[in-house]
Amino acid sequence: MLVDPAALEATTGWVLKPEGLCRESVCVPVRDRDALVVDGAIDAGAFAAALHRPAVIDPSEGLVALGVPAAERVAAMETLEAPDFELPDVEGETFRYSSLGKRKTLVVTWASWCGCRYDLPAWQLLAEELGPQGLDIVSVALDDSAAAAKEWVDAADPQPTFPVLVDREHLLGELFGITNVPSVVWIDEDDRIVRAPVIAPGDDQFKDFTNIDSTVHHEQLRRWVREGEVPEDPDGVRARQPAPTEAEQLARVERRVGAHLAREGKRDAAERHFATAYELAPMDWTIRRGSLPLRGEDPFGAPFFDFYAEWEAAGRPGTGSADDVWTTSP
Repeated sequence: MLVDPAALEATTGWVLKPEGLCRESVCVPVRDRDALVVDGAIDAGAFAAALHRPAVIDPSEGLVALGVPAAERVAAMETLEAPDFELPDVEGETFRYSSLGKRKTLVVTWASWCGCRYDLPAWQLLAEELGPQGLDIVSVALDDSAAAAKEWVDAADPQPTFPVLVDREHLLGELFGITNVPSVVWIDEDDRIVRAPVIAPGDDQFKDFTNIDSTVHHEQLRRWVREGEVPEDPDGVRARQPAPTEAEQLARVERRVGAHLAREGKRDAAERHFATAYELAPMDWTIRRGSLPLRGEDPFGAPFFDFYAEWEAAGRPGTGSADDVWTTSP
């Protein structure tokens, strides 16, 4: 698939120069320019290969999507530096994580396709309790639209006063290795990750299903905010971070393309990419269950329970909970 150089620069920031492919002050040498440039256009596959990026190319739909190499994400995670991110809130206003300032932060991920959609009141009560003692809560819905998340924000009692963001491209899955919700990440005043993602329901509404006692995480959170106590040292945090594989990174790009096509009403084309994403990352809940609404399926119906059976047969792989029970979400 060939891409106009001007369009490539406008969408990615990369431009071909004599010294190679360049973006701002970074240049990547190109060994085979004949493969990269065809009749004055840029070959999308050669472009992705030159940058060592996972790519999904769909010529029939005129689409190219690039991802982040697994090695790049693993190296970034190793530093334990919390990445900055920018997302819209449920009202459409842009929110940047770094705007919070130097306070402890709990990043809470959830979704309308998960029973954790009922957890917002519990997080609000914790925000009211621990906010004056130095904790900020940022809630992020891995939903395809603000409307899907806002329904549950409006229904919450008490309603959240903390930011509720919408991450339809699953950016936080990319940045923190989140593969299921509700997952939480602890970030300290120095923007260091002091707790890798763990499954942490806001309350015990689904305790019989998940086998998770939410009070365990709540008490750990209180000790961190009040006394600075963390469950693990930095090496332990690094060991628990779910480092992505190349297949998983490519699966995220496939899901992103599938979601885009589904929004465009191109269900057959979307299904091809969802199917590939499932094959590449069969136990990623944000891909498998999170895509069901986009496919017109019930995330609380038979497809969910079929996947649940697959997951159990595979040995229940995934992120542990705050009390170290390997589990899932309702």
